[in-house]
Amino acid sequence: MMGLAEQVGERSRSPVFVVGSPRSGTTLLYDMLLSAGGFAQYLGESNIFNLVAPRFGDLSIRANREKMLNAWLGSRLFRVSGLEAHQITEKILNDCRNAGDFLRIVMDELARQQGASRWASNAPEEILHVQRIKETIPEALFIHMIRDGRDVGVSLAEKHYLRPFPWKDRETAEGAALYWEWIVQKGRAAGATLGKAYIEVRFEELVSDPRTALQCLSSFLDHDLDYDRIQRNAVGTVARPNTSFKRKKAVDFNPVGRWKRQLTAERLANVEDLVGSTLAGLGYPLADSARADCRTIGVVWNRILYRQFFRMKQQWKKNRVVRFIRPPLTSQQIDEYVIVDDRKRKVEIVSEVGDQSSGPVPLKAAIPRS
Repeated sequence: MMGLAEQVGERSRSPVFVVGSPRSGTTLLYDMLLSAGGFAQYLGESNIFNLVAPRFGDLSIRANREKMLNAWLGSRLFRVSGLEAHQITEKILNDCRNAGDFLRIVMDELARQQGASRWASNAPEEILHVQRIKETIPEALFIHMIRDGRDVGVSLAEKHYLRPFPWKDRETAEGAALYWEWIVQKGRAAGATLGKAYIEVRFEELVSDPRTALQCLSSFLDHDLDYDRIQRNAVGTVARPNTSFKRKKAVDFNPVGRWKRQLTAERLANVEDLVGSTLAGLGYPLADSARADCRTIGVVWNRILYRQFFRMKQQWKKNRVVRFIRPPLTSQQIDEYVIVDDRKRKVEIVSEVGDQSSGPVPLKAAIPRS
């Protein structure tokens, strides 16, 4: 199946996937793309590759497509799109053969309905499925958001994002930082095979010098990402910063380097012992540079244990026997997992009656949802 970009052979119409470790700024960047214009407006994390499609088996089988479509149509992922079921049902049932086809049919139709030239997808952990995405959507472009692993670790721990080992009540910043490292390394390894279809963006650069970061992305995407227009047409987190950190006053709000205030000296030392070499390799200065080469038995054991745990969870999801045994997702279960910003209509209504609030928050004060 050919999408809009393949039909015309233009990079400026290629789908864009914003990926990375959760809490690394993927939602902020995605919302900036939507604010720039030209992209279909979809305020949700699709999660087609990493959550939805794997639970419905081989989509070349019509019965599986029907089950997945029905679950998706009953979820907030569909409701936030603004589409009507009849606009996509026939195409999915007749033409869809895999997760890429499903997402392309939905998003191409959304772009057509809105008069947009292209679409983007925001589902951070689909960084683990980059190769499959590229196989099924060959013209796809990938933006890998990378953020200081200490800030990500604190944020993931605050949000209780990770499912800990059975013997732990909640995951700590140390375990979350190891997850960040695993995701970043998997993403960079996949990106190395993509050539000009892959780029990395640092969260810290995006919020401290957005004009420069956006100029670089404009060239990569062949799309005008004008900073002033993004501020005027602020969408989602560009207008409503979201943070897992407790916040006092907007003037004091800075999403960069929060770990300096959130981590105790002991916990910071533990985090840098575990992921210091990766932090240093990415150019993030350590509080104690000696920790970049820490190789104690405890550090080595924890790294092996956690990485094996993350790997086993990924393999479990891909296992054909497990997929056969597990029942398909219901619409309600999809809604429990996904993040959807369905406040858009409320914002538009408020604007229509003349409620002029404080307006968009400068990007330097924005914090990512993921």
